Amino acid sequence: MKRTLELTLLEQFLVVARTGNMTRAAGELHLSQSALSRSLQRLEDQVGQALFVRQPRAMVLTETGELLVGRAREILKLVEETCVEVAEVGRRGRVRLGAIPTIAPYFLPRVLATFAAARPEVAVTVQEDTTDQLMRRCLHGEVDLAVVALPIAGRGLEVEPLFSEELYLVVPPGHPLAEAEDVTAGLVGGYPFVMLNEAHCLSESIASFCRRQLVQPVAVERTSQLTTVQELVALDHGVSMVPAMAREVDRTERRIYRSFSGERPSRTVAVMWNAGRIQGRAVRQLREHLRGESQSGEWGIPVNP
Repeated sequence: MKRTLELTLLEQFLVVARTGNMTRAAGELHLSQSALSRSLQRLEDQVGQALFVRQPRAMVLTETGELLVGRAREILKLVEETCVEVAEVGRRGRVRLGAIPTIAPYFLPRVLATFAAARPEVAVTVQEDTTDQLMRRCLHGEVDLAVVALPIAGRGLEVEPLFSEELYLVVPPGHPLAEAEDVTAGLVGGYPFVMLNEAHCLSESIASFCRRQLVQPVAVERTSQLTTVQELVALDHGVSMVPAMAREVDRTERRIYRSFSGERPSRTVAVMWNAGRIQGRAVRQLREHLRGESQSGEWGIPVNP
């Protein structure tokens, strides 16, 4: 084995090992499959042995590959911790922040702007992904913090609830529910429903509320973007439910938002991190900033007042 192993190649190797698929790994890494294949070949040349058995639809680790997974994680963790310590000495820092798509475009712009004003020396990079992917990235040290919605179930992950926000019914103008005196879950159950696909935790929050109300909404369309849900509602494809933060930035008159009578559906926004990894000063500062912004009451009901 050569004495030099490139850190970038190890990082790419771990993504392929985690996903078991070149297409998904290349997508996550924003590389072409051919470029990623060349990187793996270069790493195998440096190691002197094959790391994967290449199958038509999967990349299966060899015994050497299994060994390198553990070693690569140790190496990259040590390098990361060293970089954190060096940055601390230089009073600079970097934070890799993840967020789910139903939070990132609404919550992060203002929060990161105020953080940048308070801590201009800290560089924050944002990675938007689904909850399951962010959990994996936290566990593997690919993100430092992630803003998600509860519930979260994952060993080794620390979760701090920040605030709870209401979920509003959204309907097109002229819809019967736009002028109804009281809006109940039972009334909503009689109309076609536009939802996010099942990879998004907001869909489960809505489904959980409907189950408690003994209502089964009929989903006629599913999409991967909350803005698309809102547009489909405006085009009278159905009704839906969206979080308060999305309602607040919607200035159009093409949609009407209503609160439910009785129990109001909600979701709890939280910050998540890997409890087993070192938390540098910059990461702690951003976490404290997220907590402070949440306690302001502008985003919903603080969970830890």
